[in-house]
Amino acid sequence: MCGRFTQTYTWAQVHEALNIIKPNRNLPARYSLAPTLPVDVIVAKGDDLDLTMRRWGLVPGWWKKSLHDMPSTFNARAETVAEKPMFRTAYRKKRCVIPASGFYEWRLEGGLKQPHYFSARSGEPLWMAGLWDDWTDPVSTDTLLSCTIIVTQANSFMQPFHDRMPVLLDTSDVRKWIFNEVEASTLLIPARNSILQQWPVSRRISSTRTCGDDAGLVEAV
Repeated sequence: MCGRFTQTYTWAQVHEALNIIKPNRNLPARYSLAPTLPVDVIVAKGDDLDLTMRRWGLVPGWWKKSLHDMPSTFNARAETVAEKPMFRTAYRKKRCVIPASGFYEWRLEGGLKQPHYFSARSGEPLWMAGLWDDWTDPVSTDTLLSCTIIVTQANSFMQPFHDRMPVLLDTSDVRKWIFNEVEASTLLIPARNSILQQWPVSRRISSTRTCGDDAGLVEAV
């Protein structure tokens, strides 16, 4: 699955690729994004695309209990996302893309879990297919905007590390996904093997409490 990723691109990179709505703004580099944290999300705004923020971990609008009782929803499986109650409404009406500079996965090496960092060979942002929703807290009446990343079967490049991977959209498919312009099954598929590169990184990333949030987390070891 996808449980930790980075967002270290600039606003100019995202705007150049997708022509998102101005004004431009400074985006802080973040190297350790975990579930429940706010993340950059690309959503529809009229006929345009906008870069905004959502809590990572989707809370459907119909949820009646507290946020504390919410099960894990930071990933949605491509094979069942259209039918699962947690995701099916957002799948039909509230699609988004979560841009990423890379993501982490772990595998057992020498008896220890070794993290590896995956990024685009091109150096450009990755466009992860996602969903978003808005929920009103029944106690405070505050509105929470949240999102999830859709995952699919791993391609052969990812299989030595995990049996799942994020759905990575081509730049030309971002609008098609968000605006529901094509059959979703043609997009929610494993990425080509040639898209990604990977290298082992520090085990600091394995702990959200002690890893920090600095560029050293993605340096090869």
